[in-house]
Amino acid sequence: MTQVATIADSYAEQFGRFKQQTALPGALASLRDEAFSCFERLGFPTTRLEDWRFTNVAPIAETAFVAQVAQSEGTDHTRLDFDALHLPRLGGPELVFVNGTFAPALSTTDGLPAGARARSLATVLAKHDVDDEDGAEAVASRLGQLARIESRAFTALNTAFLRDGAVIEVPPGVVVETPIHLLFVTRSHTASVLSQPRVLLVAGENSQVRVVESHAGDGETPYLSNTVTEIVAGDHAGVDHYTLVREADAACRVGSLHASLGRASNFSSHTISLGGAFVRNEASVVLGGEGAACTLNGLYLANGRQLVDNQTTIDHAQPHCDSHELYKGILDGRSRGVFNGKIIVRLDAQKTDAKQSNKALLLSEDAQVTSKPQLEIFADDVKCTHGATVGQLDEDSLFYLRSRALSHEQARQLLIHAFAADLLGHIKVEAIRRQLDALLLERLPVGGA
Repeated sequence: MTQVATIADSYAEQFGRFKQQTALPGALASLRDEAFSCFERLGFPTTRLEDWRFTNVAPIAETAFVAQVAQSEGTDHTRLDFDALHLPRLGGPELVFVNGTFAPALSTTDGLPAGARARSLATVLAKHDVDDEDGAEAVASRLGQLARIESRAFTALNTAFLRDGAVIEVPPGVVVETPIHLLFVTRSHTASVLSQPRVLLVAGENSQVRVVESHAGDGETPYLSNTVTEIVAGDHAGVDHYTLVREADAACRVGSLHASLGRASNFSSHTISLGGAFVRNEASVVLGGEGAACTLNGLYLANGRQLVDNQTTIDHAQPHCDSHELYKGILDGRSRGVFNGKIIVRLDAQKTDAKQSNKALLLSEDAQVTSKPQLEIFADDVKCTHGATVGQLDEDSLFYLRSRALSHEQARQLLIHAFAADLLGHIKVEAIRRQLDALLLERLPVGGA
Protein backbone atom coordinates (compact mmCIF):
# COMPACT_ATOMS: atom_id res chain seq x y z
CA MET A 1 0.00 0.00 0.00
CA THR A 2 1.41 3.40 -0.98
CA GLN A 3 1.88 6.25 1.46
CA VAL A 4 -0.81 8.33 -0.26
CA ALA A 5 -3.27 5.43 -0.05
CA THR A 6 -2.51 5.02 3.65
CA ILE A 7 -3.16 8.71 4.22
CA ALA A 8 -6.47 8.46 2.31
CA ASP A 9 -7.50 5.64 4.68
CA SER A 10 -6.53 7.89 7.60
CA TYR A 11 -8.94 10.59 6.39
CA ALA A 12 -11.70 7.99 6.04
CA GLU A 13 -11.16 6.87 9.64
CA GLN A 14 -11.12 10.45 10.87
CA PHE A 15 -14.32 11.22 8.97
CA GLY A 16 -16.08 8.25 10.56
CA ARG A 17 -15.16 9.46 14.05
CA PHE A 18 -16.05 13.04 13.14
CA LYS A 19 -19.59 12.07 12.08
CA GLN A 20 -20.17 10.35 15.41
CA GLN A 21 -19.04 13.38 17.40
CA THR A 22 -20.57 16.23 15.36
CA ALA A 23 -24.31 16.61 14.75
CA LEU A 24 -25.54 18.75 11.84
CA PRO A 25 -28.97 19.68 10.44
CA GLY A 26 -30.32 17.07 8.03
CA ALA A 27 -29.44 18.91 4.81
CA LEU A 28 -25.92 19.67 6.00
CA ALA A 29 -25.42 16.11 7.20
CA SER A 30 -26.24 14.91 3.67
CA LEU A 31 -23.96 17.55 2.18
CA ARG A 32 -21.16 16.41 4.49
CA ASP A 33 -21.50 12.79 3.32
CA GLU A 34 -21.64 13.87 -0.33
CA ALA A 35 -18.56 16.05 0.18
CA PHE A 36 -16.46 13.23 1.55
CA SER A 37 -17.57 10.99 -1.30
CA CYS A 38 -16.44 13.71 -3.72
CA PHE A 39 -13.10 13.99 -1.94
CA GLU A 40 -12.54 10.23 -2.15
CA ARG A 41 -13.47 10.25 -5.83
CA LEU A 42 -11.32 13.25 -6.71
CA GLY A 43 -8.33 12.58 -4.51
CA PHE A 44 -5.74 15.29 -4.12
CA PRO A 45 -5.21 17.22 -7.37
CA THR A 46 -2.22 16.39 -9.56
CA THR A 47 -0.24 18.37 -12.12
CA ARG A 48 -2.23 16.58 -14.84
CA LEU A 49 -5.13 18.92 -14.04
CA GLU A 50 -4.94 22.24 -15.90
CA ASP A 51 -5.62 24.40 -12.84
CA TRP A 52 -2.86 22.59 -10.93
CA ARG A 53 -0.37 22.17 -13.77
CA PHE A 54 2.31 24.29 -12.08
CA THR A 55 1.54 23.39 -8.46
CA ASN A 56 2.54 20.06 -6.93
CA VAL A 57 0.54 19.25 -3.79
CA ALA A 58 2.90 16.49 -2.63
CA PRO A 59 3.69 18.37 0.63
CA ILE A 60 -0.03 18.00 1.47
CA ALA A 61 -0.87 14.65 -0.11
CA GLU A 62 2.07 12.87 1.55
CA THR A 63 1.51 14.22 5.08
CA ALA A 64 -0.89 12.64 7.56
CA PHE A 65 -2.65 15.75 8.87
CA VAL A 66 -5.01 15.31 11.82
CA ALA A 67 -8.39 17.06 11.63
CA GLN A 68 -9.38 19.02 14.71
CA VAL A 69 -12.75 17.79 15.97
CA ALA A 70 -12.87 19.67 19.24
CA GLN A 71 -10.77 22.03 21.29
CA SER A 72 -7.37 20.44 21.85
CA GLU A 73 -6.62 19.42 25.39
CA GLY A 74 -3.95 21.52 26.98
CA THR A 75 -4.35 24.35 24.47
CA ASP A 76 -4.59 27.73 26.16
CA HIS A 77 -7.41 29.62 24.46
CA THR A 78 -7.28 32.51 26.89
CA ARG A 79 -4.01 34.06 25.77
CA LEU A 80 -2.65 34.98 22.36
CA ASP A 81 0.52 36.87 21.52
CA PHE A 82 -0.71 39.08 18.70
CA ASP A 83 2.65 40.80 18.23
CA ALA A 84 4.56 37.52 17.88
CA LEU A 85 2.09 36.35 15.23
CA HIS A 86 2.09 39.74 13.46
CA LEU A 87 -1.66 40.05 13.90
CA PRO A 88 -3.21 43.51 13.69
CA ARG A 89 -5.51 44.81 16.41
CA LEU A 90 -8.37 46.80 14.90
CA GLY A 91 -10.23 47.68 18.07
CA GLY A 92 -13.68 46.54 16.92
CA PRO A 93 -15.61 43.27 16.64
CA GLU A 94 -13.14 40.38 16.69
CA LEU A 95 -13.77 36.63 16.46
CA VAL A 96 -10.78 34.41 17.22
CA PHE A 97 -10.44 30.75 16.21
CA VAL A 98 -7.61 28.49 17.37
CA ASN A 99 -7.05 25.36 15.27
CA GLY A 100 -10.44 25.99 13.70
CA THR A 101 -12.28 26.21 17.04
CA PHE A 102 -13.98 29.37 18.28
CA ALA A 103 -12.24 30.92 21.31
CA PRO A 104 -14.90 33.05 23.09
CA ALA A 105 -12.47 34.24 25.79
CA LEU A 106 -10.40 35.94 23.09
CA SER A 107 -13.34 37.31 21.11
CA THR A 108 -15.68 40.29 21.26
CA THR A 109 -18.62 41.57 19.24
CA ASP A 110 -18.55 45.08 20.71
CA GLY A 111 -19.14 47.77 18.12
CA LEU A 112 -21.67 45.99 15.93
CA PRO A 113 -24.74 48.08 15.03
CA ALA A 114 -28.23 46.87 15.88
CA GLY A 115 -29.27 43.93 13.73
CA ALA A 116 -25.78 42.97 12.52
CA ARG A 117 -24.40 39.70 13.88
CA ALA A 118 -21.00 38.00 13.93
CA ARG A 119 -21.15 34.51 15.44
CA SER A 120 -19.47 31.15 15.67
CA LEU A 121 -20.81 28.71 13.07
CA ALA A 122 -20.75 25.85 15.60
CA THR A 123 -22.89 27.89 17.99
CA VAL A 124 -25.45 28.62 15.27
CA LEU A 125 -25.70 25.05 14.03
CA ALA A 126 -25.96 23.65 17.55
CA LYS A 127 -29.36 25.34 17.89
CA HIS A 128 -30.94 23.75 14.85
CA ASP A 129 -32.72 21.07 16.87
CA VAL A 130 -33.97 23.49 19.56
CA ASP A 131 -35.57 26.35 17.69
CA ASP A 132 -34.87 28.52 14.70
CA GLU A 133 -35.01 31.92 16.35
CA ASP A 134 -31.33 32.47 15.56
CA GLY A 135 -31.75 31.51 11.90
CA ALA A 136 -29.87 28.21 12.05
CA GLU A 137 -31.84 26.75 9.16
CA ALA A 138 -31.26 29.85 7.04
CA VAL A 139 -27.53 29.68 7.68
CA ALA A 140 -27.46 25.96 6.93
CA SER A 141 -29.32 26.49 3.65
CA ARG A 142 -26.67 28.95 2.43
CA LEU A 143 -23.61 26.86 3.21
CA GLY A 144 -22.20 25.14 0.14
CA GLN A 145 -24.30 27.10 -2.35
CA LEU A 146 -21.33 29.00 -3.80
CA ALA A 147 -18.41 26.74 -2.86
CA ARG A 148 -19.15 23.73 -5.01
CA ILE A 149 -17.67 20.36 -4.05
CA GLU A 150 -18.05 18.40 -7.28
CA SER A 151 -14.69 19.34 -8.80
CA ARG A 152 -12.71 20.92 -5.93
CA ALA A 153 -10.99 18.41 -3.69
CA PHE A 154 -9.96 20.86 -0.97
CA THR A 155 -13.42 22.46 -0.85
CA ALA A 156 -14.92 18.98 -0.58
CA LEU A 157 -12.53 18.13 2.28
CA ASN A 158 -13.43 21.33 4.12
CA THR A 159 -17.15 20.67 3.65
CA ALA A 160 -16.83 17.06 4.79
CA PHE A 161 -15.35 18.23 8.10
CA LEU A 162 -17.67 21.23 8.42
CA ARG A 163 -17.85 22.14 12.09
CA ASP A 164 -16.92 25.70 13.03
CA GLY A 165 -16.06 29.08 11.60
CA ALA A 166 -17.62 32.52 11.38
CA VAL A 167 -21.10 33.63 10.30
CA ILE A 168 -21.58 37.35 9.60
CA GLU A 169 -25.03 38.69 8.79
CA VAL A 170 -25.72 42.33 7.93
CA PRO A 171 -29.43 43.20 7.48
CA PRO A 172 -30.63 45.41 4.62
CA GLY A 173 -29.73 49.06 5.02
CA VAL A 174 -27.30 48.53 7.91
CA VAL A 175 -23.83 50.07 7.74
CA VAL A 176 -21.08 48.46 9.84
CA GLU A 177 -18.60 51.29 10.39
CA THR A 178 -15.84 49.32 12.16
CA PRO A 179 -14.08 46.42 10.39
CA ILE A 180 -15.04 42.96 11.61
CA HIS A 181 -11.86 41.02 12.31
CA LEU A 182 -11.71 37.22 11.98
CA LEU A 183 -8.50 35.71 13.34
CA PHE A 184 -7.65 32.11 12.46
CA VAL A 185 -4.61 30.86 14.38
CA THR A 186 -3.16 27.39 13.92
CA ARG A 187 -0.93 25.96 16.63
CA SER A 188 0.97 22.86 15.60
CA HIS A 189 3.72 22.04 18.06
CA THR A 190 3.53 18.24 18.32
CA ALA A 191 1.13 17.03 15.59
CA SER A 192 0.45 17.95 11.97
CA VAL A 193 -2.82 19.78 12.48
CA LEU A 194 -5.54 20.08 9.83
CA SER A 195 -7.54 23.26 10.50
CA GLN A 196 -10.62 23.80 8.31
CA PRO A 197 -12.69 26.83 9.32
CA ARG A 198 -15.61 28.09 7.25
CA VAL A 199 -16.74 31.69 6.74
CA LEU A 200 -20.20 32.78 5.60
CA LEU A 201 -20.88 36.48 5.01
CA VAL A 202 -24.35 37.67 3.96
CA ALA A 203 -24.75 41.40 3.27
CA GLY A 204 -28.33 42.52 2.70
CA GLU A 205 -29.57 45.11 0.23
CA ASN A 206 -28.04 48.59 0.63
CA SER A 207 -25.80 47.39 3.48
CA GLN A 208 -22.09 48.04 3.91
CA VAL A 209 -19.50 45.94 5.73
CA ARG A 210 -15.75 45.52 5.90
CA VAL A 211 -14.27 42.16 6.95
CA VAL A 212 -10.65 41.25 7.63
CA GLU A 213 -9.51 37.61 7.73
CA SER A 214 -6.13 37.09 9.38
CA HIS A 215 -4.52 33.66 9.04
CA ALA A 216 -1.44 32.96 11.17
CA GLY A 217 0.29 30.11 12.96
CA ASP A 218 3.21 29.08 15.08
CA GLY A 219 5.23 25.95 15.74
CA GLU A 220 7.78 24.13 13.59
CA THR A 221 5.56 21.13 12.81
CA PRO A 222 3.94 21.39 9.36
CA TYR A 223 0.19 22.00 9.40
CA LEU A 224 -2.53 22.52 6.81
CA SER A 225 -4.96 25.43 6.94
CA ASN A 226 -7.78 24.69 4.50
CA THR A 227 -10.32 27.52 4.56
CA VAL A 228 -13.47 28.27 2.57
CA THR A 229 -15.21 31.67 2.49
CA GLU A 230 -18.64 32.27 0.93
CA ILE A 231 -19.88 35.84 0.43
CA VAL A 232 -23.33 36.95 -0.72
CA ALA A 233 -23.72 40.66 -1.53
CA GLY A 234 -27.31 41.83 -2.00
CA ASP A 235 -28.45 44.54 -4.41
CA HIS A 236 -26.61 47.85 -3.89
CA ALA A 237 -24.53 46.33 -1.07
CA GLY A 238 -20.89 47.23 -0.45
CA VAL A 239 -18.47 44.56 0.80
CA ASP A 240 -14.77 45.24 1.39
CA HIS A 241 -12.85 42.04 2.19
CA TYR A 242 -9.23 41.40 3.19
CA THR A 243 -7.23 38.19 3.57
CA LEU A 244 -3.90 38.46 5.41
CA VAL A 245 -1.74 35.33 5.25
CA ARG A 246 0.99 35.10 7.91
CA GLU A 247 1.24 31.33 8.25
CA ALA A 248 4.21 29.63 9.92
CA ASP A 249 7.29 28.90 7.81
CA ALA A 250 6.54 25.17 7.48
CA ALA A 251 2.79 25.57 6.95
CA CYS A 252 0.62 24.68 3.97
CA ARG A 253 -2.43 26.79 3.17
CA VAL A 254 -5.25 26.40 0.69
CA GLY A 255 -7.84 29.15 0.87
CA SER A 256 -10.81 29.62 -1.44
CA LEU A 257 -13.18 32.58 -1.65
CA HIS A 258 -16.50 32.47 -3.49
CA ALA A 259 -18.64 35.58 -3.93
CA SER A 260 -21.99 36.28 -5.57
CA LEU A 261 -22.87 39.91 -6.35
CA GLY A 262 -26.33 41.39 -6.70
CA ARG A 263 -27.51 44.31 -8.79
CA ALA A 264 -25.34 47.47 -8.50
CA SER A 265 -23.36 45.93 -5.63
CA ASN A 266 -19.69 46.66 -5.05
CA PHE A 267 -17.22 44.01 -3.88
CA SER A 268 -13.49 44.36 -3.31
CA SER A 269 -11.06 41.70 -2.13
CA HIS A 270 -7.41 42.16 -1.17
CA THR A 271 -5.16 39.15 -0.52
CA ILE A 272 -1.73 39.69 1.07
CA SER A 273 0.52 36.62 1.41
CA LEU A 274 3.64 36.98 3.55
CA GLY A 275 4.16 33.51 5.02
CA GLY A 276 3.79 29.76 4.59
CA ALA A 277 5.82 27.17 2.66
CA PHE A 278 2.92 26.25 0.34
CA VAL A 279 0.19 28.84 -0.26
CA ARG A 280 -2.70 28.56 -2.69
CA ASN A 281 -5.25 31.40 -2.84
CA GLU A 282 -8.37 30.92 -4.94
CA ALA A 283 -10.99 33.58 -5.66
CA SER A 284 -14.15 33.08 -7.70
CA VAL A 285 -16.61 35.95 -8.17
CA VAL A 286 -19.90 35.91 -10.09
CA LEU A 287 -21.28 39.31 -11.08
CA GLY A 288 -24.86 38.10 -11.08
CA GLY A 289 -26.65 41.46 -11.01
CA GLU A 290 -26.64 44.22 -13.60
CA GLY A 291 -24.26 47.05 -12.77
CA ALA A 292 -22.19 45.13 -10.22
CA ALA A 293 -18.54 46.01 -9.70
CA CYS A 294 -15.67 43.85 -8.51
CA THR A 295 -12.05 44.55 -7.53
CA LEU A 296 -9.55 41.74 -6.90
CA ASN A 297 -6.08 42.70 -5.69
CA GLY A 298 -3.23 40.53 -4.46
CA LEU A 299 0.33 40.97 -3.23
CA TYR A 300 2.78 38.27 -2.18
CA LEU A 301 6.38 38.08 -1.01
CA ALA A 302 8.19 34.77 -1.39
CA ASN A 303 11.72 33.66 -0.64
CA GLY A 304 13.63 30.47 0.12
CA ARG A 305 11.65 27.61 -1.43
CA GLN A 306 8.22 29.10 -0.85
CA LEU A 307 5.42 28.51 -3.35
CA VAL A 308 2.58 31.03 -3.73
CA ASP A 309 -0.19 30.18 -6.21
CA ASN A 310 -3.02 32.66 -6.97
CA GLN A 311 -6.02 31.44 -8.98
CA THR A 312 -8.85 33.83 -9.85
CA THR A 313 -12.07 33.65 -11.85
CA ILE A 314 -14.34 36.63 -12.49
CA ASP A 315 -17.60 35.68 -14.18
CA HIS A 316 -19.50 38.55 -15.85
CA ALA A 317 -22.99 37.08 -16.02
CA GLN A 318 -24.96 40.32 -16.46
CA PRO A 319 -24.53 43.52 -18.52
CA HIS A 320 -22.98 46.82 -17.41
CA CYS A 321 -20.59 45.23 -14.89
CA ASP A 322 -17.02 46.32 -14.16
CA SER A 323 -14.08 44.35 -12.81
CA HIS A 324 -10.52 45.41 -12.02
CA GLU A 325 -7.81 42.96 -11.06
CA LEU A 326 -4.19 43.58 -10.05
CA TYR A 327 -1.83 40.95 -8.63
CA LYS A 328 1.83 41.57 -7.81
CA GLY A 329 4.56 39.25 -6.59
CA ILE A 330 8.08 39.82 -5.25
CA LEU A 331 10.19 36.65 -5.39
CA ASP A 332 13.67 35.90 -4.08
CA GLY A 333 15.79 32.81 -3.45
CA ARG A 334 14.44 29.66 -5.13
CA SER A 335 10.81 30.63 -4.58
CA ARG A 336 8.04 30.08 -7.13
CA GLY A 337 4.96 32.07 -7.98
CA VAL A 338 1.92 31.08 -10.05
CA PHE A 339 -0.87 33.29 -11.32
CA ASN A 340 -3.81 31.90 -13.26
CA GLY A 341 -6.50 34.52 -13.83
CA LYS A 342 -9.64 33.99 -15.89
CA ILE A 343 -12.28 36.53 -16.93
CA ILE A 344 -15.49 35.14 -18.39
CA VAL A 345 -17.95 37.40 -20.23
CA ARG A 346 -21.29 35.69 -20.85
CA LEU A 347 -23.39 36.14 -23.99
CA ASP A 348 -25.80 38.63 -22.40
CA ALA A 349 -23.11 40.57 -20.50
CA GLN A 350 -22.92 43.49 -22.92
CA LYS A 351 -21.15 46.73 -21.89
CA THR A 352 -18.69 44.78 -19.75
CA ASP A 353 -15.54 46.61 -18.68
CA ALA A 354 -12.88 44.22 -17.38
CA LYS A 355 -9.20 44.85 -16.71
CA GLN A 356 -6.65 42.34 -15.47
CA SER A 357 -2.95 42.82 -14.72
CA ASN A 358 -0.32 40.54 -13.20
CA LYS A 359 3.20 41.76 -12.44
CA ALA A 360 6.11 39.91 -10.87
CA LEU A 361 9.50 41.16 -9.71
CA LEU A 362 12.29 38.57 -9.62
CA LEU A 363 15.15 39.37 -7.24
CA SER A 364 17.07 36.15 -7.83
CA GLU A 365 18.12 34.20 -10.90
CA ASP A 366 16.69 31.07 -9.28
CA ALA A 367 13.23 32.52 -8.59
CA GLN A 368 10.48 31.52 -11.03
CA VAL A 369 7.01 32.75 -11.85
CA THR A 370 4.35 31.39 -14.18
CA SER A 371 1.58 33.72 -15.34
CA LYS A 372 -1.47 32.69 -17.32
CA PRO A 373 -4.07 35.46 -17.88
CA GLN A 374 -7.16 34.30 -19.76
CA LEU A 375 -10.19 35.89 -21.40
CA GLU A 376 -13.32 33.99 -22.46
CA ILE A 377 -15.60 36.48 -24.20
CA PHE A 378 -18.99 35.55 -25.66
CA ALA A 379 -20.43 39.08 -25.94
CA ASP A 380 -19.47 41.61 -28.63
CA ASP A 381 -19.90 45.04 -26.99
CA VAL A 382 -17.24 44.89 -24.29
CA LYS A 383 -13.95 46.45 -23.17
CA CYS A 384 -11.57 43.79 -21.86
CA THR A 385 -7.82 43.93 -21.36
CA HIS A 386 -5.28 41.71 -19.69
CA GLY A 387 -1.53 41.64 -19.37
CA ALA A 388 1.39 40.09 -17.54
CA THR A 389 4.93 41.31 -16.96
CA VAL A 390 7.86 39.56 -15.31
CA GLY A 391 11.19 41.28 -14.80
CA GLN A 392 14.01 42.34 -12.55
CA LEU A 393 14.94 45.67 -11.03
CA ASP A 394 15.72 48.29 -13.65
CA GLU A 395 19.47 48.97 -13.75
CA ASP A 396 18.97 52.53 -15.01
CA SER A 397 16.72 53.31 -12.05
CA LEU A 398 19.26 51.81 -9.67
CA PHE A 399 22.01 53.89 -11.24
CA TYR A 400 19.90 57.05 -11.01
CA LEU A 401 19.17 56.54 -7.32
CA ARG A 402 22.80 55.74 -6.54
CA SER A 403 23.81 58.91 -8.31
CA ARG A 404 21.64 60.72 -5.76
CA ALA A 405 23.84 59.47 -2.89
CA LEU A 406 21.84 56.35 -2.04
CA SER A 407 23.69 53.11 -1.38
CA HIS A 408 23.00 50.08 -3.57
CA GLU A 409 21.00 48.53 -0.74
CA GLN A 410 18.93 51.66 -0.15
CA ALA A 411 18.22 52.12 -3.86
CA ARG A 412 17.21 48.48 -4.23
CA GLN A 413 14.84 48.56 -1.28
CA LEU A 414 13.29 51.82 -2.44
CA LEU A 415 12.48 50.37 -5.86
CA ILE A 416 11.05 47.17 -4.40
CA HIS A 417 8.90 49.11 -1.96
CA ALA A 418 7.65 51.37 -4.77
CA PHE A 419 6.68 48.27 -6.76
CA ALA A 420 4.34 47.14 -3.98
CA ALA A 421 3.24 50.54 -2.64
CA ASP A 422 0.54 51.30 -5.20
CA LEU A 423 -1.28 48.08 -4.31
CA LEU A 424 -1.03 48.78 -0.59
CA GLY A 425 -2.55 52.16 -1.31
CA HIS A 426 -5.85 50.42 -2.15
CA ILE A 427 -6.16 49.12 1.43
CA LYS A 428 -8.73 51.26 3.22
CA VAL A 429 -8.09 50.01 6.78
CA GLU A 430 -5.36 52.29 8.04
CA ALA A 431 -4.12 49.97 10.81
CA ILE A 432 -3.62 47.16 8.29
CA ARG A 433 -1.97 49.42 5.75
CA ARG A 434 0.54 50.70 8.31
CA GLN A 435 1.37 47.23 9.58
CA LEU A 436 1.78 45.78 6.09
CA ASP A 437 3.98 48.67 5.10
CA ALA A 438 6.21 48.00 8.12
CA LEU A 439 6.23 44.24 7.48
CA LEU A 440 7.07 44.84 3.85
CA LEU A 441 10.12 46.91 4.79
CA GLU A 442 11.10 44.26 7.34
CA ARG A 443 10.81 41.42 4.82
CA LEU A 444 12.51 43.17 1.89
CA PRO A 445 15.65 41.30 0.83
CA VAL A 446 18.92 43.06 1.44
CA GLY A 447 21.02 43.31 -1.70
CA GLY A 448 24.74 43.46 -1.89
CA ALA A 449 26.63 46.47 -3.19
